[in-house]
Amino acid sequence: MITGSTAGIGAAFARRLAADGHNLVLVARDTKRLREQATELHDRHGIEAEVLTADLATDDGIETVAERLADRKNPVDLLVNNAGFGNKGRYLDVSMADELKMLKVHCEAVLRLTSAATEAMRERGRGGVVNVASVAAFVPRGTYGASKAWVVQFTQGAARDLAGSGVRLMALCPGFVRTEFHERAGMGTENIPGWMWLDADKLVAAALEDLSRGKSLSIPDPRYKALMGVVKVVPRGLLGGISSRTGRKYGPQ
Repeated sequence: MITGSTAGIGAAFARRLAADGHNLVLVARDTKRLREQATELHDRHGIEAEVLTADLATDDGIETVAERLADRKNPVDLLVNNAGFGNKGRYLDVSMADELKMLKVHCEAVLRLTSAATEAMRERGRGGVVNVASVAAFVPRGTYGASKAWVVQFTQGAARDLAGSGVRLMALCPGFVRTEFHERAGMGTENIPGWMWLDADKLVAAALEDLSRGKSLSIPDPRYKALMGVVKVVPRGLLGGISSRTGRKYGPQ
């Protein structure tokens, strides 16, 4: 199952897993795009692709997906919690409604869906969950970074608690990827250096390799691994100023 499957990293996961012969459950808000995606993947790879329309910013949407994950007759062996978005604007410039919506999708939905999936997986003694976070989790960068930091901490903690159960959990922390993310948030990308962009398909390949190795954290590119190494040694006060300026210029707030 892949949430936010119709674009970006989610679509790359769908392409790769379908190419590997896996049947899919595709989750997004746009039924038309979901059906088009399911048809394309079926025709190209001969797999079955189930469509599940749900808005993870709502309780009903989360519950719909959680119920599907809890279905013991049609089990899900891998959940990719990819759905997410960014808000344009600094703290207090973004409405509280939009801030809470982000936390609903990035934190509450991830918690509830991961719990529904892993409970069923633990009973079977196998399964995996990939929670898509961001390198923004490692720098002081407002609500977006804070929500992704929660995803990383939650995922790694849950992975430890489920060690030995046959269930693997991994937080995936990409950098800039060419997707619809920035366009939907109304963020310009023309000033982002070319070397900072990652290819979604290569990112997914690296992430799946890390998952197979049992890693609970994946930063799937040497460039970003190096940057995160620098982050660890830079004083937090200085890092906060740098990330604030960089975030306003390049990324979500």
